[in-house]
Amino acid sequence: MKTDLSKVNKYRIRRGQLASTDDFGANGAFYIPHFNKASTLSFQVIASNTNGWEHVSVSLPKRTPTWDEMCFIKDLFWEDEEVVMQLHPRKSDYINMHKNCLHLWKPTHGDIVTPPKSFVGF
Repeated sequence: MKTDLSKVNKYRIRRGQLASTDDFGANGAFYIPHFNKASTLSFQVIASNTNGWEHVSVSLPKRTPTWDEMCFIKDLFWEDEEVVMQLHPRKSDYINMHKNCLHLWKPTHGDIVTPPKSFVGF
C-alpha cells in the first residue's frame, strides 16, 4: 500500500487487543472519523499487506458502509490511480464474521484487469 501514513496514523488504535505502532506501516487497526451532512461516523478499519494482498476491512456498528464511504477509505489507503476491488466470491467461500463489514483488495503482484472505461459509465 502506498499509504500516506500521515493521513491514517492519527487514527491508529494504540491500546488493547488491536493495538499497533507507527512501525507497522499501513498494517493495523484504526478508528477513522468521517463527517457527513447528518452526523459524524467512526469506521473501524483493519489494514494488512500480507500473502500477496493489500487488504482493508471497513465496518460500522449499525449498518454496512456505502459506496461513497468506501471511496473515502480507499482514498486514505491508496493513491487515486490505483485500482482496488471489492469481491463477490463464490457462495461456498463466504465467511461472514461481521455483517456490517466490507473489504477492499489489491494484489501486490500485477495489476487488476478492468473493463474498458466506456463500459464503466463514469
